Amino acid sequence: MESESALYKAWLQYSELRDGDLRRVYAEWFGRVYLEADPGTGPGQRSAVLETAVRELRHGAGKMLGVDPVVLIGEPDEGPCLVIRRRRGTGTGETASRPWEKGEGAFSVSLRPSGSGRRLELSADSDRGVLYGVFHLLRGIAMERTPEALETEASPVNRLRMINQWDNADGSIERGYAGKSIFYRDGNIVRDVARIRDYARLLASVGINAISINNVNVHEQETRFIAEEGLPDVARVAAVFREYGIALFLSINFASPLAIGGLNTADPLDAGVRNWWTETARRIYRHIPDFGGFVVKADSEHRPGPFAYGRDHADGANMLAEALEPYGGLVIWRCFVYNCMQDWRDRSTDRARAAYDHFKPLDGRFRDNVLMQIKNGPMDFQVREPVSPLFGAMRQTNQVIEFQITQEYTGQQRHLCYLIPQWKQVLDFETHAVPDGGEVKRIVEGSGFGMKYSGVAAVSNTGDDACWTGHPLAQANLYGYGRLTWDPDLSAEEIAQEWVGQTFGNDREVAETVTRMLMSSWPIYESYTAPLGVGWMVVPHTHYGPDVDGYEYSRWGTYHFADRDGIGVDRTVATGTGYTAQYFSPNRDIYESPGTCPDELLLFFHHVPYGHRLRSGKTVIQHIYDTHFEGAEAAEDLRGKWTSLEGKVDSERYALVAERLAEQAEHARHWRDVINTYFYRKSGVPDERGRRIY
Repeated sequence: MESESALYKAWLQYSELRDGDLRRVYAEWFGRVYLEADPGTGPGQRSAVLETAVRELRHGAGKMLGVDPVVLIGEPDEGPCLVIRRRRGTGTGETASRPWEKGEGAFSVSLRPSGSGRRLELSADSDRGVLYGVFHLLRGIAMERTPEALETEASPVNRLRMINQWDNADGSIERGYAGKSIFYRDGNIVRDVARIRDYARLLASVGINAISINNVNVHEQETRFIAEEGLPDVARVAAVFREYGIALFLSINFASPLAIGGLNTADPLDAGVRNWWTETARRIYRHIPDFGGFVVKADSEHRPGPFAYGRDHADGANMLAEALEPYGGLVIWRCFVYNCMQDWRDRSTDRARAAYDHFKPLDGRFRDNVLMQIKNGPMDFQVREPVSPLFGAMRQTNQVIEFQITQEYTGQQRHLCYLIPQWKQVLDFETHAVPDGGEVKRIVEGSGFGMKYSGVAAVSNTGDDACWTGHPLAQANLYGYGRLTWDPDLSAEEIAQEWVGQTFGNDREVAETVTRMLMSSWPIYESYTAPLGVGWMVVPHTHYGPDVDGYEYSRWGTYHFADRDGIGVDRTVATGTGYTAQYFSPNRDIYESPGTCPDELLLFFHHVPYGHRLRSGKTVIQHIYDTHFEGAEAAEDLRGKWTSLEGKVDSERYALVAERLAEQAEHARHWRDVINTYFYRKSGVPDERGRRIY
């Protein structure tokens, strides 16, 4: 690795095991490794992924157990040994199977008798399965789990488990809060790929199998990545990720035929344009045989797309899919499409409706290798919003759910906000799209409607900061995202405990304290920011800090409609925008009435008086006051919990987290005072408890 600092190593600390008995047991097994050859290959042949698995095994065993495994050429007759088997010959060539093929990455770990003792056996159907199995073993050892606890039959639930980098060629990162890009400098892809390789290690260790390496808002320089001049450098990066079983994608400019192709149109039904994309695909796969495909933002926030030619999203996506199909490539078409030039005086246009209104009528028209990438909510990664009604509505279209690991609206990695509980709620949401088992997680993993391709994508939160994520505790969101996409039934607390154990070791007080901090952090952040699902209330453009009316008269469609009598957006069928009708019953009926709508989403769906009573018995206005005072106190309490760990956490990480939590506590007080003052002055209703509001 590039650096031995604890900040940089993230959850791959591989600290020496404290438990001497456990260390001796594992050291005996890991001292000898028999890697059974794949029946489909000749002697001594290993893929890059298998080589990586062996390298990781040696590295982890050396650090944690103090042994350098001897890789045997034959299985010993007796004695302790780690045996790694390929269960069937699927081939070890770099393009033998796509990472998103069904069952790709599955592995099992078992203990079996060997003479007077036992032998540890890792079996997998593919090289990627071996790699994931190795990381599973190392994770268990790092957490000081018993050998019996490592036994498992594991297979990834989601086929596509993807990271989207919003990195720009100039080195900046859109919505990046952890330094500059690790991929680019001064318009070029970096020459030294050591840090990219370390990033690939982190991603593969939690099962990520795909990455797009440039911003969905594709600028001039990035447009040229698919040209002959740009592909050799892209291929260098693809080679690094290939070693870790990760397929490389590119975000593309829909208008590339105009920008770099010398054509006078980008019309997806034009024969010349279609031929241009066919030749472009051929060129890409000549350089990168296992290229994953394209990520496309089109006709969204001024990005070019098929609308300019009177075509629709299916026309645009299918043209690209046709060009990639011979090579097994995918088109991931983002559904973040809405009117971003809205007149704030217009109360009928509703941004929340937009994705459904655009894409639901196109269901069934997309080619098999097109996936719709749908944001988890209908707006834009708010701290609280309902689940997008597109999940379940498109029964004949491959779907990918999009999360945002980078904390654009949730504290920008300056505030602690562990997002796994939020994502769990989304994935567990029952759409009622099918009679039995219409949860979002079943739809996006493909079983809901039998989709050919499916999965999860998320916007990365990494940069070139020493700890990758700006805030050391924000690493938990990247780790948790990978683990949750592998197995959506893992609990948020289980994932937090895993991350803490690997990152900070197994000291009981540290583990319990940091886990509690993570688990309480999302509710704390929500409590001192925008109330009851209304969202936004942030400083325009930067999205950091409170500004209640910052977007209220803007073109973006992000309104709260607060007046002297009440607050909230009427999205009902009866009197509002009709958005609730996009859900299946009983959800549409629950959301339609203020009496049945969940309190945490009340202001997203309804405009209500400040005196409206919540299920808690409080009025809306008193809820706003109470939560903002309580949230500021809870943010200060997070700081106190961390202070109690001084001396139990290394000084470098302790100091950086302490600095971040101090800023959060101060900023939570600012949120409290701005929000409470705004609504006190707007409503004229005093705080029942007489606390100071300015």
